[in-house]
Amino acid sequence: MADLQSTPQPSAETDAVIDVRDVHYAVDGRPIFAGLDIRVRRGLITAVMGPSGTGKTTLLRLITGQIYASRGHVSVFGREIGDMGRAEIYATRKRMGMLFQNGALLTDVDVFDNVAFPVREHTNLPEPLIRTLVLTKLEAVGLRGAAHLMPSELSGGMARRVALARAIVMDPEVLIYDEPFVGLDPISLGVILRLIKQMNDALGITSVVVSHDVHEIATIADYSYLLSEGKVVAAGTPAQLAASDSATVRQFMTGGAEGPVPFHYPAADYASELLGEPA
Repeated sequence: MADLQSTPQPSAETDAVIDVRDVHYAVDGRPIFAGLDIRVRRGLITAVMGPSGTGKTTLLRLITGQIYASRGHVSVFGREIGDMGRAEIYATRKRMGMLFQNGALLTDVDVFDNVAFPVREHTNLPEPLIRTLVLTKLEAVGLRGAAHLMPSELSGGMARRVALARAIVMDPEVLIYDEPFVGLDPISLGVILRLIKQMNDALGITSVVVSHDVHEIATIADYSYLLSEGKVVAAGTPAQLAASDSATVRQFMTGGAEGPVPFHYPAADYASELLGEPA
C-alpha cells in the first residue's frame, strides 16, 4: 500500500485556510516539530491526532500566534503568522472560535453571560441584539433553557455545549476544538460529535479537531493527520488510515502498547539508576 503521507489532497493550494509547511519548533532544546506539514481545507472537518506529547496543543498555539516556529511557515487566511503585528494577530483570532479542553467557563457568571462575554468584549452591539445572539446560539446547542444556570450547576456535557455556544457566538470562520471529548460520558460524547458536524455544515465554517479519540473522530472527520516524532506520519481520510499497513498507524488506531511509539520516556539504564551508579 502506498504511503498515506504522500497521498495528495484533492484540492488546490488556494483552498487552504490554514497551511503549516516544514515547521520546526523546540522547547529547551527538545524538538517538538521537525518538518511538520498540515493543510486545513475550507469547509471541511480536519482531525489532528497523535499520542500524548506529540505537540497537538502546541500546533494550536502556533496557528493562533501565541508562539512562533523557529523554522518553516504557518499561514492563516493566506497571511503568514510570523509577519503579523499584534493588532493583525488579534484581528485574526477574532475570525476563529476555540473550544478549550476543559470548557474554560467563567465560574462567577451564569451561562448567558458566559456566552455573551466575547460579544461584549469585542463589539459595541446593544444589549437587545446581544440577547438575541446569545439565545440563538444556546438554542443551537440545546441549552436555551439553561441560560440562567451557573457553571457549577452544569454537567460536564452541558458545560462543553455552553463553551461551544460561546465559541460560535461571534460567527467564526474557523472553529478549533482542543480535545473536545475528554471526560464525557457516551451520551454527551455523541451529542458533541453531532454538534461538531452540524455546526460545520449549517454555519459553513472550517473545523479543526485535535483529539486522540480515534474511533469517535473517524465518524465526522473529512481528513485526518496522525502526528508522531515531530511530523506527520500518515494522512488521509479515516477509511484510508484504518486500512493503513503502517506499524505506527496500526499501533495508534488499535491502542497497542507495543510498537514504534514507545511507552517509556528515554532514560538511563534502570538497574544502574536504582543502584545509584553514575550514568
